[in-house]
Amino acid sequence: MRWVIRETSNQSVQELARGLGISPLLSRLLILRGIQQPDAASRFLHPRLDHLHDPFQMLGMEAAVRRVYQAVQRQEKVLIYGDYDVDGSLAVVVLRMALSMIGAQVSHYIPHRVRDGYGMREEVIEQAQRDRYRVIISVDTGIRAFPVVERARELGLDCIITDHHVPLPNVLPQAHAVLNPKQAGCSYPDKDLCGAGVAFKLAHALLQSHAEHSRRMDVLLPSFLKIVCIGTIADNVPLVGENRVIARLGLEELRKPVNYGLKALIEAAGLNGKAITVEDVAFRLGPRLNAAGRMESAQDVIDLFTLSDAESARQVALKLNRLNSDRQAAEHKVLVEIEDRIQSSPDLASDACLVLEGNGWHRGVVGIVASRVMDRFNRPALVLTCEEGVAHGSGRSSDDFPLLDALTSCGELFDRFGGHACAAGFVLPTEKIPELRRRVNAFAEGRIAGVRAEPQLPIDAEMSLAELSPALVEELEGLGPHGYGNPQPVFAATEVMVRGPRVLKEKHLKFHAEQHGRTVDAIGWRKAAWMEKLTAEPVQLAFKLSLNEYQGRSTPQLELLDLLPYDAVDPLSAIGTTARVTV
Repeated sequence: MRWVIRETSNQSVQELARGLGISPLLSRLLILRGIQQPDAASRFLHPRLDHLHDPFQMLGMEAAVRRVYQAVQRQEKVLIYGDYDVDGSLAVVVLRMALSMIGAQVSHYIPHRVRDGYGMREEVIEQAQRDRYRVIISVDTGIRAFPVVERARELGLDCIITDHHVPLPNVLPQAHAVLNPKQAGCSYPDKDLCGAGVAFKLAHALLQSHAEHSRRMDVLLPSFLKIVCIGTIADNVPLVGENRVIARLGLEELRKPVNYGLKALIEAAGLNGKAITVEDVAFRLGPRLNAAGRMESAQDVIDLFTLSDAESARQVALKLNRLNSDRQAAEHKVLVEIEDRIQSSPDLASDACLVLEGNGWHRGVVGIVASRVMDRFNRPALVLTCEEGVAHGSGRSSDDFPLLDALTSCGELFDRFGGHACAAGFVLPTEKIPELRRRVNAFAEGRIAGVRAEPQLPIDAEMSLAELSPALVEELEGLGPHGYGNPQPVFAATEVMVRGPRVLKEKHLKFHAEQHGRTVDAIGWRKAAWMEKLTAEPVQLAFKLSLNEYQGRSTPQLELLDLLPYDAVDPLSAIGTTARVTV
């Protein structure tokens, strides 16, 4: 990778450090993240419950709350219309909890990924009308469900749409209320809430408007944040602004679970007694919840959080473990087939946007496979499974390629599609796949300069190993939680000697990094192949920092990202392998 050293004003660094009483390194990292004023930096480092925005700032919120309370007073039945991914199913859990607390007669419907597909369907609305529901509240879906909302109007049902996906320009479904911070005219400060986050803002407003519950918001809101933070992290929305508050406070609350299902999920994931991190949510809790909707039914997620006895919840959590293992096996099978195809097809390998289809691939894993393909081949990916002449697909992209715009540019090819800049889903006839491949690659021209053979690695600071201490690592942890939009800081060190390298579990590289007499443990996860790069000569390291807890002691540890020979180029210079940019 090409290292890019990020620079900033030393005077600004010193001023912020003095103003907050923090280290110059932490000050530098804040400034590199666009946080230069002491008040903003203090707010970033110390999120509080009162940093959550007033939910009534969201366009449509007053009308939505008024209609829900009208339904409560009239004893009208309310149906929550959800989605089958982890974000959508947790949105159902959040809103159902809040509606039950204010006395609503509430039930829910979650589509089945294979039988029903993505989005709202008219036949569900028609059945709701026959079952005497009067209010439909969508979560994580509905912003483009024009025919469905119109059918609800014809049947005398009021729809409240809560969604975070991108609306069509200048047109919205004719619902009783639309809650989506991305809609035109909405002044809500945070545009990047996930679906569970938007549902939470409606729950927040409903509880805030309740005479009894409004006095207990400092107790009620944290209990919701435990769940909302899982949806926020799993949906990969930027962990800044209100999402940061939700994630930081929610992770703290996950240390003290009360709900039987949450306890069972944490135990099944092997996280009992552990301070749960973003990585734990992203790679252990989230995938287990997502496996329900991917492999069978997301109803398991609702059951998990609503069952009233510990043993039943434990059985559901164990089922989610099994489904997650099934998901991993199905995903691996598709990935192996895709990698073999790309390696054997030079024309396909040269595409700026990969479009990959297969017969009978499990529909529940095409999205996560698209994400893996994007990471593996460093370009946008659309993965489709073909069944009886119909292709169901999912796409993933990075910030430099607006995926939803790419699909919109050839929108007439699809039976339906939707999503946002970095993730999208779609359905189209299989015979249109070649045209889709041609059109999205034509769209990519000028936006992606061919295949990016040299990905960049931004470096936040050069560091001497002598600076490292547990206190410094703990101070830097104040920048967390890390994720999309708030990446973990990356550091570089030069003239490092590698001592005692060894391979752990046939896949991880472990050694002692020595620089000017100071030695620090280093670990390269899944980097056993790097053993071949190591010689008796010094190297340059790019790494993240963590604390290694062992036998009651905490010591700094380098988590390796890249390794270069010291004399390959002028170390950390502006030529060859590295460059400097001012932020």
